[in-house]
Amino acid sequence: MEPSFPHNSTLNPSTRFVLGDCLTLLDSVENKTVDMIYLDPPYDSGRDYVLNADSALGFGDKWTGDEYRAFIDQVVQKCVQKLKPSGTLFFHISADKMFVPETILRTHFPLVQPIFWKKCRSKNNVKTKLGATIDVIFKCNLAKTFVFNLVSQAKDETYLKNSFKNADERGHYSLGHIVTEPSKKGYMYEFEHGGKTFAPKTGWRIKREDLAALAADGRLHMPKSAKGNLYKKIYLAENPGKPCTDLWDDIHSLAQGKEERTYPTAKPVALIERMIRIATNEGAVVLDPMCGSGTTGLATLAVGGGRTCVLMDKNPDTVELLNERFMSS
Repeated sequence: MEPSFPHNSTLNPSTRFVLGDCLTLLDSVENKTVDMIYLDPPYDSGRDYVLNADSALGFGDKWTGDEYRAFIDQVVQKCVQKLKPSGTLFFHISADKMFVPETILRTHFPLVQPIFWKKCRSKNNVKTKLGATIDVIFKCNLAKTFVFNLVSQAKDETYLKNSFKNADERGHYSLGHIVTEPSKKGYMYEFEHGGKTFAPKTGWRIKREDLAALAADGRLHMPKSAKGNLYKKIYLAENPGKPCTDLWDDIHSLAQGKEERTYPTAKPVALIERMIRIATNEGAVVLDPMCGSGTTGLATLAVGGGRTCVLMDKNPDTVELLNERFMSS
């Protein structure tokens, strides 16, 4: 069941926008109806953010005393109530400001995993401190049975260039180890292949029947030297990516990407797309309580699958921006 809100503004069939303070609007959301929440709040940076010198579009991020801690705690409490037991909250924060949010998140969620987003490369203009290249995205879950879909990250270009040099009639392939490393002992047996008998001193990583299956399917690489080991063939066409890790270094910030910046702290669509693919299934409801320029809505639209998105923001200046972005989407 989708949550209902007062004063809806439909941006497209899958996306709705509600203007107002999320601390009030979240009370209108029925409990346990949201599959995923992306929360990208102010960071307590002590700055005022504007889009550029010619535009005042943005927000203030200056807090005193315990205001910031109390605000984040209140928002997180309300979000927890709205999540389904299988749902996920992603909380986005800069690495240097992660302590307070993480402390709060761990009081409300039993499962909190930090994801490290390497948003940019080295900063040549930094002279008196270490360049800030990392944001932290906390993946928060209420139960061990949360929705999780394995997604892939693109393989490193250097790795692709140097690893898939071998080729046969199926295509280019790299070599995968099937002999146990020297510090361990594997399955001990002899195996005949290509007119040779192989009996590695440390044994095999796989059982005889599994090795025989690779041989029958033409997936064993013969060594050129008499003392060489057998390897399995890992075809490039069958391995377009690597299983996603907690280090996301393959998606760059808007400053180093091709997307146009429409809001001071906007994030790339691909970043939020990845979160949606990981944490939701078809027909899911995605919520962004502080949507800024509405990137979460565009990411939900891009992923598709009948997913719907609800955006909230209290800044009236974002209304025109959202309409422009979604009209061109």
